[in-house]
Amino acid sequence: MIVADTNIISYLYISGDRSLQAEHLLSVDSDWNAPILWRSEFRSVLSQYLRKDLLAIEDVLLIIQQAEILLTDSEYEVTSAHIMQLVKSSNCSSYDCEFIALAQHLDVPLVTTDKKILREFPNITKSLDSFFPNI
Repeated sequence: MIVADTNIISYLYISGDRSLQAEHLLSVDSDWNAPILWRSEFRSVLSQYLRKDLLAIEDVLLIIQQAEILLTDSEYEVTSAHIMQLVKSSNCSSYDCEFIALAQHLDVPLVTTDKKILREFPNITKSLDSFFPNI
């Protein structure tokens, strides 16, 4: 079981340099979890691809549907108090701290490629590269 940040979810569904790593991660651990915030962040990522005509609307809607299926029953609300305590003790955004708070709540690693999150919370995070350094 892991908490996957929005970048990891994006790598899984949008072809790119890290897609193979994300696919391998899913094959090793298919129990991905995220705070409800992931939906808005993911929509924002997909909006950029849509506006730049890198993905068609039909593709965007299919990607969203597939991602929502992956995270069915794996989305969580996290408390504002927990998030704000993490904000106070770090240089991370409240958005990033939602993912950290969930990882702490579930007592599982947050998988990310975000260097600031990895640096600020080394005890609860794992980089995608640490799973598959040669991919």
